[in-house]
Amino acid sequence: MSMELLLSLSFPAAMVVAAGTDVWRMEIPNALVLVLAIMFVPMVASSGLGFIDLALHVVVGLAALVVGIGFFSIGWMGGGDAKLIAAGALWLGPGPALAEFVLLFSLLGGVLTVAIVVARRVIAPTTGVRSVDRILHAGNGIPYGVALCAAGLSVYSSPNFPF
Repeated sequence: MSMELLLSLSFPAAMVVAAGTDVWRMEIPNALVLVLAIMFVPMVASSGLGFIDLALHVVVGLAALVVGIGFFSIGWMGGGDAKLIAAGALWLGPGPALAEFVLLFSLLGGVLTVAIVVARRVIAPTTGVRSVDRILHAGNGIPYGVALCAAGLSVYSSPNFPF
């Protein structure tokens, strides 16, 4: 397997792992987000992205982190979600890929939230499966990493993905 292929698969792989850990533990590990951000560096080096474009990707990632921290501070999303959005924005940079990502994770996150809220009213959190019970417990958040993963994979498979 070529190095470029391994690098290009790091984005979708990180998104899938983030969704899985968010479902099973209601957590997106910092190490995973850090690895995704770090993998951006060799991806840029192998792609020939120019300095201006690189700088724009970094600015977009930092701006997404600031917005995400704001949303986290007012309780609209978890810290892991905010950091994953920022790492995703770093990869996507300015332009249609980022717009597609934001639109999709917003819509999918809304659908996911409504589905879980309805499920919480219908299903008692006593299924015996710890991760399912955690999601069904009304006091817990929403595993938004699932929506981020679906949006990220959709953008990754679209012609808008920058790499």
